[in-house]
Amino acid sequence: MHAWDRRPTSECGPRRRSGPGKPAPPEKFISPTLLTRHLQRIFHEGVSGHIHAAPPSARERVVPDHPQTSRTLRLWEALALSVGLMGPTLAMGLNGAGVAATVGKAVPLVFLLGLLGVGLVGYGFWRLTQHFHHAGSVYALAGATIGPRAGFFGGFALLGTYLAFLVCTLAATGVFAHAFLHALGMTSTGPWAVVTVVAALGVTLLNSRDTRLTARTLLIAEGLGIAAMLVLALVVIGRTGTGSAPRHQSFDLSVFTPGTASFGAIMTATVFAFLSWAGFEACASLGEETDDPRRNIPRALAGSVLLTGVLYVLMMFVQSIGFGTDDKGVRQFAGAESALVTLSGSYLGTWFSLVVAFTAVASAFAAALSSSAAAARMVSALARDGFGPAGLARTEPVTGAPTRALWLCGALAAAITAVMYGLGTTAFDTYYWYATIGVLCVLVAYAVAGVGVIVFTLSHRNAIPRRELVIPLAGLGYLCFVFYQQSTGQGAPYSYFPWIAAAWCATGLAVVLLAPSLAGRIGARLTSEMNGSQGPRQEQNPEPPAADSMKVTS
Repeated sequence: MHAWDRRPTSECGPRRRSGPGKPAPPEKFISPTLLTRHLQRIFHEGVSGHIHAAPPSARERVVPDHPQTSRTLRLWEALALSVGLMGPTLAMGLNGAGVAATVGKAVPLVFLLGLLGVGLVGYGFWRLTQHFHHAGSVYALAGATIGPRAGFFGGFALLGTYLAFLVCTLAATGVFAHAFLHALGMTSTGPWAVVTVVAALGVTLLNSRDTRLTARTLLIAEGLGIAAMLVLALVVIGRTGTGSAPRHQSFDLSVFTPGTASFGAIMTATVFAFLSWAGFEACASLGEETDDPRRNIPRALAGSVLLTGVLYVLMMFVQSIGFGTDDKGVRQFAGAESALVTLSGSYLGTWFSLVVAFTAVASAFAAALSSSAAAARMVSALARDGFGPAGLARTEPVTGAPTRALWLCGALAAAITAVMYGLGTTAFDTYYWYATIGVLCVLVAYAVAGVGVIVFTLSHRNAIPRRELVIPLAGLGYLCFVFYQQSTGQGAPYSYFPWIAAAWCATGLAVVLLAPSLAGRIGARLTSEMNGSQGPRQEQNPEPPAADSMKVTS
């Protein structure tokens, strides 16, 4: 039988022969619907530059639901994406000082309470990723549980987070690169914006090559930083325990008690701790690229929170006892611009402070690398479902990387840092400003995911015990508290940032309210993908399904 005649009868009608033992000409048996779809596909692929010399049977029989991405990431690589976006070396070096200024020596207690709060929030992602996986993370998880409009709104808020984090981590790269050069004795280091533009180019090129390369780079960079921190921790604990610390500081477990700090001050300080975990859900955006995602993505989520939680509590304990728990030590801790570098110089010497400074540069770059990957995949997922130019949904056939989305995000972040430099803003201020905006957006996205797990638990579509509802409800309460603390009692320019984040989120809300057809298109795509269609879908009916009829093809 001719190869073109091997089609199901439901597609082409009954087979007819023009003579004994001879197949009829194939062009007479292509149904009008199938021919239309065949021509549409050729036109669309031709515009994209992807016409392949495949046999007509393959073109007629197989219709891809969406660009196929090979599942190549293992558990540890997905875990590296989340750890890299959180930037634990950055968090351990910067966030403790602000907490010390608020609660004194009780910094480790604050981070322990912060870990519990983040665990409540992370429960929602952990539960939902056991059932769903999609490149859009919050966008898809909320869309499959609450509805397409809520999913788009949550995803749009998370996109704002990733873009803001990309800007702030590029600025942090500039901060630590200049600090490292100063530590080497260089007095003239040039504009910090040059460092950020070069870093933006570097993260875009790395992310364009291979997702596995990105994950491994993140793991190496953060691994170096974590190793240096652990060495410092052993030395500080050993010297304080044996009475050989520089100021005879002692090994003091009272840092896990409130001390003189009030309950209100401790709860307010948990806001700083929460910032350290922002981005823990990043590996959820690799659900389509991770091997066995319903098993490995939840494990990567839980692992990233627990791993960084242990590190944060340990290193905050080390810094607290390293500086000393007396008034002088607390003042030194609160006033240190880079507490870990300062401690390294005091306990191990200048050479080790240079090592720590270098790992801080690597950690900032790694965080920018992860932010770029997450932002680009979000842009690509939204474009694939009809929001934005279809070209942004294109992925490299070999690596699966969304290269056009990567270059767009990298160029935008580099331009913003250049503008901030032109306005006279320091790299340090740029980092904190955009970190604050990103956190405010991520609080909204996390709240949407929390509502989604509540709705999903009550929907009778799963076996989640209803008694577990208390966990996401407590997580929502914690998110509201953190947002309130970030939005009130702040001086300029921080008082402006809640309005900027609100404007971004309101833009996403306006899109879904004013464009119901777009919401319907997204809902159809999400329904199709969440029902388990992975890979090429075999044509079963002569008419295209509803989801395909709403696709944006140009």
